[in-house]
Amino acid sequence: MEDKKKGGGGGASIGSGGRRRMAKKWVLRVGSSILIWTVVMQLTSIAQLWHPLLPRSWPTACFGSQGRDQNSTNYPILESKNMIKGKMASPAARLPRRVYKSNGYLLVSCNGGLNQMRAAICDMVTIARYLNLTFVIPELDKRSFWADTSDFGDIFDVIHFIDSLRDEIKIVKSLPHKFDTRVHRGLFSIPPISWSSETYYLKQVLPLIRKHKVLHFNKTDARLANNGLPIELQMLRCRVNYDALKFTPQIEAIAGKIISALRKNGFFVVLHLRYEMDMLSFSGCTHGCSKAETDELTKMRYAYPWWKEKEIDSDHKRLEGLCPLTPEEMTLVLQALGISRNAQIYIASGQIYGGESRLAALKVAFPKIVRKEMLLSTDEFSPFKNHSTQMAALDYLVSVASDIFIPSYDGNMARVVEGHRRYNGYQKTILLDRKLLVELLDLYRDEKLSWDQFRSAVVEIHKNRIGQPTVRKVIPGRPKDEDYFYANPQECLSLPRSFM
Repeated sequence: MEDKKKGGGGGASIGSGGRRRMAKKWVLRVGSSILIWTVVMQLTSIAQLWHPLLPRSWPTACFGSQGRDQNSTNYPILESKNMIKGKMASPAARLPRRVYKSNGYLLVSCNGGLNQMRAAICDMVTIARYLNLTFVIPELDKRSFWADTSDFGDIFDVIHFIDSLRDEIKIVKSLPHKFDTRVHRGLFSIPPISWSSETYYLKQVLPLIRKHKVLHFNKTDARLANNGLPIELQMLRCRVNYDALKFTPQIEAIAGKIISALRKNGFFVVLHLRYEMDMLSFSGCTHGCSKAETDELTKMRYAYPWWKEKEIDSDHKRLEGLCPLTPEEMTLVLQALGISRNAQIYIASGQIYGGESRLAALKVAFPKIVRKEMLLSTDEFSPFKNHSTQMAALDYLVSVASDIFIPSYDGNMARVVEGHRRYNGYQKTILLDRKLLVELLDLYRDEKLSWDQFRSAVVEIHKNRIGQPTVRKVIPGRPKDEDYFYANPQECLSLPRSFM
């Protein structure tokens, strides 16, 4: 019994010590878990890490039944500091403000249409961040053909623009009072050199800002190189474009209504028909126009001193693929591409030159043609009616959301929308080869090609021109001829290994 009691007592003593050790381990584990969880939550709060944007699947191909099975692989978008790959974190979770010593203020006056100004703003913010400047909300072009009086805040959400970039750069709504009287009167103002690298801004522009405290860029389009920039600057250009430049709630709401109305009726194609008076006059493209129309367009071109090219051979330019396709030409191209007669065709454009009669052939071939004016009530549409840039913003959002986007010309909107659709997961964008198309169109009209031959040729030359992953073309010494950064922001995308 004594041995048994000793054994029992010994067992009880060991069990008690074991329980104490287990309790200690449990407390340590719980404490460690709480500590780790607290650190993780703090880091998450500070970093505001961006989560992946789920790539969209390819829409149904438009090249007939053969094309429908050729869906592209979706490639995730690369992560970047504070980036949600196309979307920002909840507005309630404000980014930490970046504290830095500002070298001065950068004031910019943008020139051109909505998308030309949009790309320029992205470049200017990137330059300001690189030079540690304070950026002033941009002035928008009011002198162009359409003479839109819209200010930045009439098109873009100013508060979102400032707050979404606060961890990178300080943005103010206006210059401090002491500089106000100098705006456009004695303020040091220059146009930066086109297609410049970051070295130009560091070596030549920064000293000017340090000297004058405020620098005004009076032209902003194409002032930053497409290629050869540090990856951080390229990523920031994307962040400004796809996150910070958010349209006003009013524009977003009306565009959403248009998109919803189109979606209710199923599949829809956006045709960016760049057959407007200003484009035809600027480009000198008069194919299909009467003599009176040609004279009118030529007269307009001479009326604008900054449209430098005056004497233009329209026929030669068209054969080089440098003219917008006419509505009649686009009708044949859409049919050849296999776009269904029953498909909704949303026309994204300003007023078509020549009026509704120029759309007659297109309407016969595709009866379900719609425009924003047809999908909105008078009250909804009237606030935008005399503001071409706000109208362009509506078309922009609808174009990005479409199942297929087809531009008739590679102007600024076409290229910026193309890049946005690549960024959103390589949505289908049919990039027309106009040089080959006008040759095929002329052969078909001269009855040197049958319809089947014409259709097969059109499909063949566009089978690899549908917005799939590709490497941006670089041409040293010829930046204007390179692929445009905003049409293919490849540094912000994930490409297949075969493209790296």
